[in-house]
Amino acid sequence: MVEIGMRIDESGKLYVDDVEVNDTAIARAVGVDRRVVRNTTKQILDNPELRGIFMRIRSVGASLVEVAKTLGYSVLVIRSDPHKPGVIASVTGVLAKYGLVVRQALADDPDLAPEPCLTLVIDGRVPAEAIHEITHLPLVESLTMLK
Repeated sequence: MVEIGMRIDESGKLYVDDVEVNDTAIARAVGVDRRVVRNTTKQILDNPELRGIFMRIRSVGASLVEVAKTLGYSVLVIRSDPHKPGVIASVTGVLAKYGLVVRQALADDPDLAPEPCLTLVIDGRVPAEAIHEITHLPLVESLTMLK
């Protein structure tokens, strides 16, 4: 629900942005009975902390990763310690040095993703020299370039 920005209104209706999504469609998508979806919604509304989150959450927009190649973009997936500051700054500093523009940056929340990573969608091709520099940054544990 967090990943796609699904929210709940006061009456228990589920939405992605402003589009209402019914229990049956959600149940089918995740492979459960619709009653599981309804029960989960009720539990969220009954819990003040969860209620506060899921009544306010919104989607952040579509990822460009799947269409990057078609658009002429490159995709870098960087793994590092998500609790150390400066990963985005150090990587984008290298990219800027090579005149590359970041079209999209997606950083997984380490409390929600089992293996959080930083995914950068870059306008154009990333030269080998930039890749080499990024892989040698102290904060970068690994770098994968998606095709």
